Amino acid sequence: MLHVSETVKIIGKMRESKDTYTLEFKWDAPAVPGQFVMVWIPGVDEVPMSLSRIGKIKAITVKGIGEASNAINDLQVGDYVRLRGPYGNGFSIKKSKKVLAVAGGVGVAALIPAIKETGCDTIIGARCEGEIILDDVARKYSKSVWTSTDDGSRGFHGNAVQLAKKKMALRDYDLVIGCGPEVMLYFLHEACKENDVECQLSLERFMKCGAGVCGCCMMDRLRVCKDGPVFGTEELDGLSDFGTRKRDECGRIVDLR
Repeated sequence: MLHVSETVKIIGKMRESKDTYTLEFKWDAPAVPGQFVMVWIPGVDEVPMSLSRIGKIKAITVKGIGEASNAINDLQVGDYVRLRGPYGNGFSIKKSKKVLAVAGGVGVAALIPAIKETGCDTIIGARCEGEIILDDVARKYSKSVWTSTDDGSRGFHGNAVQLAKKKMALRDYDLVIGCGPEVMLYFLHEACKENDVECQLSLERFMKCGAGVCGCCMMDRLRVCKDGPVFGTEELDGLSDFGTRKRDECGRIVDLR
C-alpha cells in the first residue's frame, strides 16, 4: 500500500475528555480501519497514532500521557503537523460476519472506522465515567453500544472483557475486534477462545520507524508495525510475548504482569 509523507493543516479539534482530543485534517492518503500514522512534532518526537477517521477528512484521537501526546493536544485549528503513513494492516471483516467490537480506554479510536463500516455491536470500557469517549460517535453507526466502568460510575460495573463474556454468552458472534491495553486484550483473546469466537486485536508496541525497519516493536518474531498492528487468533496463539512482556524505548524487556 502507498505510504505518504505530508504536512497537513488541523481543521477541527474536539475535546473528548479532560485529557483527550480529536484532531481533524484533510488528507487524501488511502487508509483502512485499524491502520495508524506516524505523527511528527518538530523538536519533540515522532509517535504512532491510530486513525479514528479514514475518509478524505481524517482524524486522530489523542490521550495526553507524555511530552509528545501533550504537544499534539496543544495544537490548535490552523496549526500544521507532519504525518507519514498510513502503516500496518487493518481489520479484515466480511460483511456477513456478526461482529462485536470491544474497546478499552482510548483504544476505541482505532475501532471507530470499523464500527462505522459494519454497524457492529460495541463495548466501550474505561476506569470511570469521565474516561468513556467516542460513545456518541459509535451510537451513530451501531444499534447496540454498551459501556463498562471499573468503578461502576457508568454502565456495567466491571471491565470491558467481563462485559464481553456476558454478551458472547447471549449472542452468537462470528468475530470480536478489539483495541486497548495489552493485558486487557490478552484476556479478551482468552475469552474468545473459550467461546470459540474468532478475534482480531490491534496491539501496541514502542515504534520508532513505523515501517518495519528498526525492530523496536518486535513481539516474538513479528513486527507490530509491519505485521500488525492487527493480529488474528492463530497469530496471537503463537506469541509468547503477548500479554507478558514488551520492549521499552531502549529495547529493554519490560514485564507486563
